[in-house]
Amino acid sequence: MVSAHGGHGPDHLHTPHVRVRQGRPYLALSRSRVGIMEKVLIERDKYPFNFSPPSSNIVPINVMEKVRVRSKIIVALDFPHAQNALNAAEKLRGHVGVFKVGSELFNAAGPALIRDLVAGGDKVFLDLKFNDIPNTVKAAAREAAKLGVSMFTVHANGGRNMMEAALEGARVGAESGGKQRPLIVAVTVLTSLGARDLAEIGYSGNPEEIVVRLAQLARAAGVDGVVASSAEISAIRKNCGAQFVIVTPGIRPALAPDSMNFAQARPDDQVRIATPGSAIGAGADYLVVGRPITQAPDPTAAADAIVGEMEKALESAQS
Repeated sequence: MVSAHGGHGPDHLHTPHVRVRQGRPYLALSRSRVGIMEKVLIERDKYPFNFSPPSSNIVPINVMEKVRVRSKIIVALDFPHAQNALNAAEKLRGHVGVFKVGSELFNAAGPALIRDLVAGGDKVFLDLKFNDIPNTVKAAAREAAKLGVSMFTVHANGGRNMMEAALEGARVGAESGGKQRPLIVAVTVLTSLGARDLAEIGYSGNPEEIVVRLAQLARAAGVDGVVASSAEISAIRKNCGAQFVIVTPGIRPALAPDSMNFAQARPDDQVRIATPGSAIGAGADYLVVGRPITQAPDPTAAADAIVGEMEKALESAQS
């Protein structure tokens, strides 16, 4: 991490020098200005989808902007056929940041669909929740990285050795294809599970306690973050730090646009749910939204409404 080298006051920091290189505007930073980039570089590390690495002391102007709210939305392409998923992606491209391919779609369409999405410039979150012996997960992670996915999941309850193996497999796969290593996020407790379900499975403690234990294990194993509900975000931040990525599913909009013919989104089979505003306000890095967008009469309008709700929450948090 870079550090500041003092000598200039706040006014000086707010008068950057703009240069143009290869047709793009850039912000030229002297060493004395680098300190102000510290927070930006943390954001770049957490959101690799949205940043190009700076060259020398030249940083693209778009790095100075807040991470675009749309890039925080991961849309779950939960469809039984590849063409349905591709059609949805085509409609939503530019309205959201990432497309999630889960078990249903992957088993229906296979890795060819992922290759199609990646080739078209889309960011893909492969959500297969790897949970097996370390060697098997290492191989699966290697192949996922070769596909060019931007993020994939493992189960935290697979243990430290398994998560470390996933990291190694992803590194090898990415290097072999000349790609950036995908983010690896560990699933803590499924948002479809409540306290009674967890007790039946054999977990001790309430959902937050269990999630935090698994998040700490994931952090110790070196993975990039976790999947957890909005209710546990604050506790995870406290125990795992600001750079630990939190992906929050179970998102249901507070109010839908009038054109959608329903006043509130159904919880469906989710138990620990949250609105986009409450989740992003609590500190989630990415929100996973499925049916409230993909099954809406107008998916792009639904996505835009969620973006608006997130923007209001962020503005409120910053004021």
